[in-house]
Amino acid sequence: MTETRKLFHEELDEINNDVIRLGALASEAIEAAASALLDADLAEVERIVAHDRELDDLTHSIEDRTYLLLARQQPMAVDLRTLVTVLRVIHELERVGDLMVNVAKAARRLYPHALDPKVRGIIDRMREQAGVQVRLAVDTFAERDPARAAALGDMDDVMDDLQKDLFRVIFASPNTDEAAIQRAVQIALVGRYFERVADHAVNVAERVAYMVTGEFAKPLEA
Repeated sequence: MTETRKLFHEELDEINNDVIRLGALASEAIEAAASALLDADLAEVERIVAHDRELDDLTHSIEDRTYLLLARQQPMAVDLRTLVTVLRVIHELERVGDLMVNVAKAARRLYPHALDPKVRGIIDRMREQAGVQVRLAVDTFAERDPARAAALGDMDDVMDDLQKDLFRVIFASPNTDEAAIQRAVQIALVGRYFERVADHAVNVAERVAYMVTGEFAKPLEA
């Protein structure tokens, strides 16, 4: 291996490690945002909003270094697919952080009203499901495992069912005053944010499958 290729692979390894670190930050954001919402912890909301800057900065750093490798090395075949996949995967993970900021901010809009116990239970299950899917997506990237990537599409059905359950609880509420409707809208949006996180995890998995095989198993999620 030439010195140039050795340096290329060292830099690529560093980028891969940082993508995994970005995934860990996204997973932490899921846990923190859900806790802030369920506990109505407004101080934690502020911390989550500020913490999202770390995800953004790491995303931009990975992106810049990836473009430099593409420009300097002109990689071929699997290395090229890896770099292209990195650019897509970091976008998906960065969006997870943004969505969790939205979840955390919902705590402000709902404050000081307590969440219905059924709503709390469903949101907690959505938190757990979102965390499982994002962690599996990141593991799939780290291990270059298209078989595990395929499992995420089926797991996404669980999140879809949870979102439907949340909507059923919202629609079953007897409260129809303006304030109650506004709270219902915020809760529905929270459900949508978690559902989108699951979609981003699926997108990561599909990109990994492409990176390994050179083929898309199915059309990417919108």
